[in-house]
This record gives sequence, structure tokens and C-alpha cells, in this order.
Amino acid sequence: MFPRTLFDSDHQLFRDSVRRFLEAEVLPFHAQWEKEGCVDRSLWLKAGEQGFLCPTLPEAYGGVGVDFRYNVIINEEIARMGASGLGWGLHSDIAVPYLLHYGSEAQKRRLLPGCISGELVTAIAMTEPGTGSDLQGIRTRAERVGDGWLLSGAKTFITNGQHADLVIVVARTDPGAGSRGFSLFLVEAGMAGFSRGSNLEKIGMKAQDTSELFFDSVRLPSDALLGEEGAGFAYLMRELPQERLSVASNAVANAESILAQTVAYVSERRAFGKPIAALQNTQFKLAECRTKLDAARVFTDRCIELHLEGRLDAAMAAEVKLLTTELQGEVLDECLQLHGGYGYMWEYPVARAWADARVQRIYAGTSEVMKLIIARKMLEQQ
Repeated sequence: MFPRTLFDSDHQLFRDSVRRFLEAEVLPFHAQWEKEGCVDRSLWLKAGEQGFLCPTLPEAYGGVGVDFRYNVIINEEIARMGASGLGWGLHSDIAVPYLLHYGSEAQKRRLLPGCISGELVTAIAMTEPGTGSDLQGIRTRAERVGDGWLLSGAKTFITNGQHADLVIVVARTDPGAGSRGFSLFLVEAGMAGFSRGSNLEKIGMKAQDTSELFFDSVRLPSDALLGEEGAGFAYLMRELPQERLSVASNAVANAESILAQTVAYVSERRAFGKPIAALQNTQFKLAECRTKLDAARVFTDRCIELHLEGRLDAAMAAEVKLLTTELQGEVLDECLQLHGGYGYMWEYPVARAWADARVQRIYAGTSEVMKLIIARKMLEQQ
């Protein structure tokens, strides 16, 4: 593995504590959670007690105020373990930052402490049954009624959908205003008219609760609006680079872990009277995977540095997501092939990882959308 300079000894201590927690509280139970389609809710409270949820939040709200590298460490250790059901990355890296960056002081003081402790699980609801990467096709509506809002619509493929106590909902508030016609709303569990569909059955990420959400004339108070009316699309564009960087760091760490496991497997597994690792084809495949992952790791770490400096733009974030998620799929496919028939067995980590990874090229913007973003930036520079 290529040497990394992004982390220091304090980060390593934190990484060790995350790894020990996952080994004790997640690894023994994850297979059962895959069968149940959901992790145990008590895990969120345990993670909160250890400071593993939203570590970047300021001390004023109960956080520890560290930088994004700590989120990266948590993501990487989860990815290395193949614990795809936790949903912490969606909570800490994606949903909660909207509340921190655009919420009123009253909203932040009321809600952020629970996000840190694990008492409040968050989700963000963008995707709709007929609208995926094209966010401007959103049909969920929020209309002013008296001193509040009336929210109607449906969302699908929502991570943390079953557990979520707080959902950030993207809704159209002005049909004639184009990209300025969207706003964000805070919808809380128990509100009349808010309901969840069944837990969706997926190809992979089977322990992750993913749901349809329904909003049947949900009456929202005026302070359910997050940030400014009409600024929702701009907020989404600002926050998506961190989301895509989070996906990228997950992709590289997961592929590195499976590659290491594959090296161990082919060193022990014998065919034609010798270890599979002795075959030239095996060595060539391993070498190709290692080289590409090292290059991807260097690029990803540089993007993390740019993000810490506030200089990671949309196009660069699209590049790192495109590169790493496509490479993750390539590496895992090669590793599964090197496992032979055993690689197709669900009990082997490579099989789970292979199935889990497929969605990485879809959510947070498809690979095709990433290419459009990158190309547009290139053409603008001409």
C-alpha cells in the first residue's frame, strides 16, 4: 500500500478505537442484520457514546470539532470491515451538514445534540420514484398554508429510511422558478401524514434500511424550513462534493481490504499442484489491481486535502467519485474471479463486497452524471 501522509499519530489512535468498536459491536452481528434488513437501533447510541457520529460538529452543540479526516477514518474502517449496513456516513457526512450549515441557531441547538448522541438518526430525501439524478425533475411540493407549509409527495431509495427520526426533504416551492424553486424542509417522525413504506430488498447492502417515504399533506410549522426559501438546489450543489468524496474514500478502502484478503486466499488455495498465487495470471491481476489502487489512493487523499482547505470543487469531486467507484467495481470483480466458485458464495466477504459495491456507481450521482460534470468544466475552460 502506498504510504500516506494525511494522518498523524492522533489519527491512528482514533482509527484503532474505531476498529476495536466495530470488531466488538458490529462484526459479530452484521450477518444477522443482513437477514433482518436493518441494524440494531441500539448501535447508534453506542456509536454516539464513543464519539463516532458527527465528530466534526462544534463543541457548542456537543461535538468535538475535529476536521473531516476523522469522518474519513470512520468511513474507511467501516468499508474495510464490509459493514455496509450502518448508515453513519449518510448521517455524519451528508445529512447533518445541511443542518449545521443552513439551520437556524434554534434548529441547531434543538437537533444537533441528538444527532451526535445517536438519539436522532437522520436521512435526506431527494430521489423520487420517477426522478433520480435529475434533481430538477422533483415533484414533491410544499405550499404555504397560513404560517406554515403543506408538504405532499413521495421519495424512494432513502438510506436510513426506517430508522430516521429527522428527514431533510427536498421539495418544490415555486414551480415557475427553475432551480430557484426548491427548498429544504425538516420532517420529523410522528408528524401526521408522514409514513414509511416497507424496507426495500436490494441486491447488496442488505443490512442497510432503505425505504420509500410518503408525505400526505404533512402540515409543517414555519420553522421546518431549512435555510432560505428557494435556496434548496444551491445548498445541494454546495454539499454534494463532500458526499462524493465520502463515497470515494469508502470505495478505495473497501477495494484495498478485499484485495488484501484475496492475496491471502490465493496464497493458500492450491490448483494444478501449487498455490494459485504461483500462476502468472494471478500475479499479473494482483499487480494491476495494486497499482491502480495506489494511484487512486493518492488522488483521493489529495482531494481530501483540498476539501480540508475548502478548495474541492464539483468537477474534482466528480472525478474522484467516478475514478474510485469504477475502479472498486473492477478490482472486486477481479478478486471474485480469483476466488473461483467460492467467490460466488455469500459467506465469503468478496461476494458481499461485490454486491454491495454496485450501487456506488449509482447513488450520489451516477457515473454518467459525473462524466457530464467533468466535461462541462473542461469545456468552460476553453
